[in-house]
Amino acid sequence: MENIYMDKDDLTHAIAPPHAPKLKELPATAICGNDITSSCLYVSALAIIYAGQYAWVALLMVGAVLFLFRKIYGEVVGALPLNGGAYNALLNTTSKRTASLAACLTLLSYMATAVISASEAMHYVHHLWEDWPVMYATIGLLAIFMGLTIMGIGESSMVAIIIFITHITTLTLLIIVGAVFLFNHGLDTFLTNFAQPLPGGSIWRALFFGFAAAMLGISGFESSANFVEEQEQGVFPKTLRNMWLAVTVFNPLTAFLVLAIIPMSAVPEHQAALLAYIGEVAGGQWLAILVSVNAALVLSGAVLTSYVGVTGLVHRMTLDRCLPQFLLITNKRGTAYLIMMAFFLLCVSILLITQGDLNALAGVYTISFLSVMALFGIGNILLKLRRDKLPRPVRASGWALFVAIGAVVAALVGNAILNPPYLFVFLKYFIPTVALVYFMLYRTTLLRLFTYLVKQFEGTFAKFLPFTSFQLKRLITEINSQQFVFFTRGDNIANINQVMRYIEDNEHTNRIKIVNILGNNEHPPKKLMHEVDVLDRAYPDMDVDFIVIKGHFGPQLIDELSRKWNIPKNFMFIGSPGQRFHYGLQELGGVRLVI
Repeated sequence: MENIYMDKDDLTHAIAPPHAPKLKELPATAICGNDITSSCLYVSALAIIYAGQYAWVALLMVGAVLFLFRKIYGEVVGALPLNGGAYNALLNTTSKRTASLAACLTLLSYMATAVISASEAMHYVHHLWEDWPVMYATIGLLAIFMGLTIMGIGESSMVAIIIFITHITTLTLLIIVGAVFLFNHGLDTFLTNFAQPLPGGSIWRALFFGFAAAMLGISGFESSANFVEEQEQGVFPKTLRNMWLAVTVFNPLTAFLVLAIIPMSAVPEHQAALLAYIGEVAGGQWLAILVSVNAALVLSGAVLTSYVGVTGLVHRMTLDRCLPQFLLITNKRGTAYLIMMAFFLLCVSILLITQGDLNALAGVYTISFLSVMALFGIGNILLKLRRDKLPRPVRASGWALFVAIGAVVAALVGNAILNPPYLFVFLKYFIPTVALVYFMLYRTTLLRLFTYLVKQFEGTFAKFLPFTSFQLKRLITEINSQQFVFFTRGDNIANINQVMRYIEDNEHTNRIKIVNILGNNEHPPKKLMHEVDVLDRAYPDMDVDFIVIKGHFGPQLIDELSRKWNIPKNFMFIGSPGQRFHYGLQELGGVRLVI
């Protein structure tokens, strides 16, 4: 008979044997890469408008900043390999309330990305077919990718791979054709453009605003961290490397080609489909059509990235009770289809409210995305200060963190100066999103206040009230009655104390079961029983039960106890040997592994 004293690998297999294939490097890169590489379609125009002839330099600066973020993301996710991105980083270093702000920003970023990408994809189709109904087609595209993600990440990843390979091939072909064009026609156009006056009259001003605008070209880099649990071990850092290589190579090259092929003054006129126009000039109508079709495909792929990323994030938030629990309901394929459906409805509502106004959506998109990047850097700093003992595959240096966060803040300031109305548009969407999440976090406090108000009016207006204060009290009791189970390996009181503190600070419940599982020849640890008694007295507001069970620790025992005690598996924690300790390191068969 095995007991709870097992190493991490044994524990993983004992709790949740692999039941779904994980994503390898290509599909994982394709899912997040479609989002970030779609930036080639618009970031060159933005950079040229604000940085002029130095646009390719601004884009190289963006690539340098992204190189620093590779280690920042690699360190945080390597230490905390859970879905959630910046939310996960801050959840394990600050509080659930602070982490929820990052989650709201990420959700807004995904919603704006999905709607903008879908709308832009349909505009490219409209460019080829004038009778194409953009608004209805956008809604249809959002619905198609909702269906794909409901089918499962494996099926949707195949679509992502096809789109990604097509996109990279088309970009490579465009660069080759452009290089042949320059070989035949020379660099006269580039030299003419280089001699033009700088935007703003200064190279530093041009580079600053060009860099700020070009930072939108790395949106999507955070996506891989939001579905890391669906990736095979060791794949995540490879996705970061591949995304960095793609934008560092293609974005500056396409900007250079634009400056070398057409006059800089023609860029604003053809901004909406700049690469298609470059393809037409350099290679002919066939290349323009190919680039336009590819643009529609890869922008559609960015919609898929939004669905996959938001599903991982919302699933994690729901497990942490930041969102309603019914979102965890799954279909026969094991996908949380209600999350995808809710995301689809939100995207359609924003599309209809804004009437497809991309400028309004860009305001939400810009501030949300850059804020998430900055918060991830802050999460890395807090991880170093508060969880330094957590092992991690790589470590970002202090100077790299300072430069990376400073660059993102500079980009935020630059975009705010360039587009002041964006801030107000952003707040219109951000405040309701935060209000919903914070309502869930403070729902028992709000219900108590509401109960008090109802009680004051019950005597006179009782027949007009749809519910009584007693019914509200029962609802509060039901919320607080949710129990947490912590499986402890032995006598580590420090770990148990951290669990108690976590539940007290972050959860509505005040009930916890501490379970010690013994083998045939083991006896209950008297020292642990005494220490649990001490903790019970140290936390007078919490109801602590200490339970000793003899048996085999594995999935069957977890299932049996979950049914017996009527406790969802995601409210069960597991302790294992080692110095690592945090909440929800991995979701293993619905059970949280605490290391």
